[in-house]
This record gives sequence, C-alpha cells and structure tokens, in this order.
Amino acid sequence: MRLDQYLSNGTELSRKEAKKVVSAGRVKVDGETCRQANRQVEAKQSVQFDGNPVNPPGDIYLMMHKPAGVLSATTDSSQPTALDLLPRGLASRVHIAGRLDKDTTGLLLLTSDGQWSHAVTSPRRECRKSYRVWLAEAIPEQACRALEKGVMLNGETTETRPAEVRVHNNQLIDLTIGEGRYHQVKRMLAAVGNRVEALHRFRIGSIELDDKLAPGEFRALTSQEIRSVTE
Repeated sequence: MRLDQYLSNGTELSRKEAKKVVSAGRVKVDGETCRQANRQVEAKQSVQFDGNPVNPPGDIYLMMHKPAGVLSATTDSSQPTALDLLPRGLASRVHIAGRLDKDTTGLLLLTSDGQWSHAVTSPRRECRKSYRVWLAEAIPEQACRALEKGVMLNGETTETRPAEVRVHNNQLIDLTIGEGRYHQVKRMLAAVGNRVEALHRFRIGSIELDDKLAPGEFRALTSQEIRSVTE
C-alpha cells in the first residue's frame, strides 16, 4: 500500500493532506523520516505521524438511508453526493456498493472491501434487491404476472429474470429483482404500461434498511449483516 493511502486509511487525513505531511517530513517509516508519498508500506512496518503510531483499522461496512436528490457518486462538482453525508475521514476510505438513482431513496451500502462489494454487485451472484414502488396508475394482475415471468425492456435483447411482486394496493407494490440493469425497475414498469412515481430500496440480500435511520443517516453493519453477503 502507498504511504499516503496508509495514512489516509489510519488517520483523518485526506490523500492530498497525507502527501503534504509526508513532504513536510512529519512521517517516519521504521524510525526513519520518509518524504516519498508513493513509497510502498507493508502491514508489518512501523509508521508514525508526528511521533504517533498509525495503525490502519480493518475494512469498513456501512448502511446509509439515502435521501432523494443525492447522487450515488464519489464526487460531483455541482450536486451533493452520498459521500458528502459522511465525515471527511470516513468518506475518503469507502466506495458505494450498488448505486441508486438520484431520485431514488433508501438502502445504500458503502465499504472499503472490494471483494465484498463485488459480491453485492456481481450479476453472477444474483444478490436480490427489494424496492417499494409507488405507481402512477393501478397495476392489473396480468402486469404483475408478467413481471414475475420476465419482461422485455426497451432497447434490450433478452427478457429480465423473474421478479417477485408483492401488492400492497393497486398503486403500491414491492418488487424484488436479482439483476442491476440501467434504471431497471422504472423500465420494467414501463414495459407493462405503467410509470414509477417514487422508488425506495429497502433490502439488499438479507440486509434491511434500519428503520431507525432518518434520510441522510448511516450506521455500521453488524457482523451478521456483513457475513450474509458472502455466505
């Protein structure tokens, strides 16, 4: 791992700030001052910043209740992103595992573990995701059956995989899918002649959005929630 990354992982410093303190001679590796931010550092080596030891913690796993109007992106020059809702030192260490559209609310997973996020997002794993869907028009039973069988999306050459549909009322359903095609839920409802008015993701695999989290809030995943993705 590069020294500047090591520092940003183990302190509140951003990568840019880490490079500056290394250049300033404030960092020692194995007792010797190091001014090379790109130096490779191994876990067994000793790193000190201003005389204090730096020990990068383990991987991070978070859930967030994403509000509407927030991008699922690392940075954006003109619009707020999900990472803007995290403390700076934490935001620099995680990435988003499974994005949501700007106007979609609900469960967002963030982690520093690349293999874990791959298990969430890889089409081969078919990690199922559940959405609450508010519809513009009443949905007939035959449309629900079509969604459960698989529908052809505009511009696609293969039908969607079978979905699970739970009807709350004729304009409110839960839809569970095992794919992640572009704007898939909205396009699936369009394929059966309807339109999505609002969309909220409440489950990924067996991880459910904590109902104690207000929009914009986050918490660490439990060990059981973390294991559920790879079991």
